Amino acid sequence: MEGGIATKSGFFLFLLLLLQNLLVMASKFLPSRLPLPLNSPRFHRLPSTNKTMIPIASFSSSSPSASSVDNSVRKQEEEEEELQEKVAQALTYHHQTKHGFANYARGPRGLDWANQPNPFRRYISAPLLPLLHFPTDRPIVAVTDDAPLYSSLFHSLPPPKPISHSTISQLFFDSLALSAWKTTGFSTWSLRVNPSSGNLHPTEAYLIAPPIQSISDSPFVAHYAPKEHSLELRATIPSGFFPNFFPDNSFLIGISSIFWREAWKYGERAFRYCNHDVGHAIGAIAMAAATLGWDVKLLDRFGYKDLEKLMGLQFFPDFKIPSRPIKGKFPEIEFEHPDCLILVFPNGSNPFDVNYKELSSVVNEFTNLEWKGKSNSLSKEHICWDIIYRTAEAVKKPLTIQKGEFLVDQFKSSGICSENSYKGFTIREVVRKRRSAVDMDGVTVMDRQTFYQILLHCLPSGKGEKHRRQSTLPFRALSWDAEVHAAIFVHRVIGLPKGLYFLVRNEDHLEELKMATRSEFKWEKPEGCPDDLPLYELASSDCRELAKRLSCHQDIASDGCFSLGMVAHFEPTLSEKGAWMYPRLFWETGVLGQVLYLEAHAVGISATGIGCFFDDPVHELLGFRGSKFQSLYHFTVGGPVLDKRIMSLPAYPGPSIDA
Repeated sequence: MEGGIATKSGFFLFLLLLLQNLLVMASKFLPSRLPLPLNSPRFHRLPSTNKTMIPIASFSSSSPSASSVDNSVRKQEEEEEELQEKVAQALTYHHQTKHGFANYARGPRGLDWANQPNPFRRYISAPLLPLLHFPTDRPIVAVTDDAPLYSSLFHSLPPPKPISHSTISQLFFDSLALSAWKTTGFSTWSLRVNPSSGNLHPTEAYLIAPPIQSISDSPFVAHYAPKEHSLELRATIPSGFFPNFFPDNSFLIGISSIFWREAWKYGERAFRYCNHDVGHAIGAIAMAAATLGWDVKLLDRFGYKDLEKLMGLQFFPDFKIPSRPIKGKFPEIEFEHPDCLILVFPNGSNPFDVNYKELSSVVNEFTNLEWKGKSNSLSKEHICWDIIYRTAEAVKKPLTIQKGEFLVDQFKSSGICSENSYKGFTIREVVRKRRSAVDMDGVTVMDRQTFYQILLHCLPSGKGEKHRRQSTLPFRALSWDAEVHAAIFVHRVIGLPKGLYFLVRNEDHLEELKMATRSEFKWEKPEGCPDDLPLYELASSDCRELAKRLSCHQDIASDGCFSLGMVAHFEPTLSEKGAWMYPRLFWETGVLGQVLYLEAHAVGISATGIGCFFDDPVHELLGFRGSKFQSLYHFTVGGPVLDKRIMSLPAYPGPSIDA
């Protein structure tokens, strides 16, 4: 039976009080904003978690002088201070861009439709290399080598296919291509396989590959143009690049972001959403690559400058960051920020070396290549939200030089408890039919076993293992241990009481989470929960109205089967690893969100990512204090309401408009 309202716990009384005092609570959270400039003497600096190592002078005749020791210590202190300033900037951005009950993060007061950014980046005059298309609709689609069953990929990957015009075409077709066009009245717009906040698509992709027959006789860098499902050849690269540094039958995909596309609608909070989208793209690429028997992994020791040169993005005009938000003509604001580099290689490859120092030296020469094409203009006028660009500067990752093997984790299969929950869709049907629901019906229910099965595919480690290391599909693309968990509102799951639950995706954090949350929470495994699913019931209560209020009063958060907030191990991660982990935490939420999207469609319902939520009230509900844990992304899963006024058109060939 579906659970009702539990009145035995003090948590129910707390919910009532919270709902009655939503507006009153607003003032409580406003002081947590940190709008001070970085150079303010009152700016909060985090205490360092890394002790400064002071060289110990020996008494030999070769011992360094006192002044050289002092200089070394001073240099280390300066570097430590710079690192902490960057972490502080990330925290400043995060707190300043929180939504509160009384006010939202700063953004445009209306949408400037005349300057809506073109969603398609093109490099004018660059050679356009068409890719192949594939059937997407039944009865044409069947279980084949290039379209296996969706659920099968979580058990094992097929044998790797060679790199070819066909397989590269398939990879992009099933990850970053257009999936449909929609039209109603005088409006027409495109949808893509990879989801995006507001369907604004700030994410761009680049293929760096060895010679591929029917594409290029030389190794090359190309920009992917989704509207045309084609590659724009930007440059040919040295012939020894791949043989000297990477295993056979491997290639690279670079991801970048155009902040302006997202900021046009969402203002200062756009940097968060751009990084959600990076995560969705990583997840989409990982799933499409798995279909071809290919593994993926971030080459995360590369630095920002290396990525910029590798993708040919160093030619965008320098951008001078203003001291406050300003409006005007700033064509340089349309530059692309390089985010990450993904290595795609055959599944089952042995560990191999990646010499980042030598690789960086070679990439440094890419500036001298003949780069083809000029980037198109996206808008005539812009608004520059300065804090986005200051934060993007602070979180740029430097090159990390480390010798040794590039570790390839063995593929781990995900847990199984109800494989019959899946509808027998192929991977192509799931990824290309995925849609973001704009409304939920408030009626559809989910079986408890289906709920558990979805969550098993959301875990980073293999079945039967302690969850921490990210080795399952598609999380294995990420290069760090799991840092993101999920606080779940169960609304309509048959066999589970309505209430608040918590999915612990890194079990090393379990005791820390128990200490950080409310003392009245139960932390009990729910009935029928698989042993290897670290899901805990915190409190039983009807949380539908609360979930709605916390997600910016959106009905969609309460009308599904369940909704959730993704909670990151936040400030300790930044302090320990560096400010560059800030966007990566959002990437992890995006990969998790991609799994939720695909799982929902695979069981026959739908899902939607929710970027608008009231940050600190969510933390108040859970009992979090400070910034040790922060909610970064919300999601809802349930039965969609289809708008019959909107007509779907095929993705290809699409209309001639850019929309």
